[in-house]
Amino acid sequence: MTGFARTDGSGGAYRWTWELRSVNGKGLDVRLRLPPGFEQLEAMSRERIGAALVRGNIQATLTMQHQAGAGCVKVNEEVLAEMIAAMERIGKKISAAPPTLDGILALRGVLETVDEADDEAGRTAMMARILTDLDAAVAGLVADRRREGRAIGAVLSSRLDEMARLAHAAETSPARTPEAIRTRLAEQIAALTATSTGLDPDRLHQEAVIIATRADIREELDRLAAHNEAARGMLAEDGPIGRRMDFLAQEFNREVNTLCAKSNDRGLTSIGLELKALVDQFREQVQNLE
Repeated sequence: MTGFARTDGSGGAYRWTWELRSVNGKGLDVRLRLPPGFEQLEAMSRERIGAALVRGNIQATLTMQHQAGAGCVKVNEEVLAEMIAAMERIGKKISAAPPTLDGILALRGVLETVDEADDEAGRTAMMARILTDLDAAVAGLVADRRREGRAIGAVLSSRLDEMARLAHAAETSPARTPEAIRTRLAEQIAALTATSTGLDPDRLHQEAVIIATRADIREELDRLAAHNEAARGMLAEDGPIGRRMDFLAQEFNREVNTLCAKSNDRGLTSIGLELKALVDQFREQVQNLE
């Protein structure tokens, strides 16, 4: 869920830049940095980011730069009206040539340079352009995260292949054959009866049956196969799967732990430990998915 995106824009007397950075996170945590005077963008910015992303720690920074010399010239109608009224009053009292247009416009306050953002309509338009550029930055971040997701998906797929191979090795292990189980139990019973003469053979037989039943890993292997198939289905989806895959990784871990606990053969235990190492690697990579 790591990624980076940047967009630049301009309008009126300003230039701006959006920078978005993303790192791993169990949920969605958006941290916004907005310059003074642009706090009104916070709610709308969070809404846009939240609509596109589900997981990750997101840092979104907006920087604004005032462009020197930018702006437009406007006539201050109120000052102009006051100036004309004053000239008319003065003209009635003294004899003087009528004022010229360039002379009137040269008076202080009649013409003024204003930023587009100082006008309410202009500021609203500029805010809309800033949000449009944020949408472009979010789209770039999503694309960057998708590229990483495809790479992680390939890694997860290889881990699933390895888990399937090891599960098959456990399935076909000679230690799981009834003959092997009977041999191990017979050896254990013989060792017990050799050290004590007070043991009931019938009771030992019953306990042996119970031990053999509990040592069967058929159910764990079936569940591992089902989880493997479910994980491959999720990887083929086009959308957020991180949380569901995280839960599935926990289920993988549970079944492998049970398999190791049930194993009474060194070969099966070795397979179980390899599976556990793979599941741990799988879980670590899943944390990088959205």
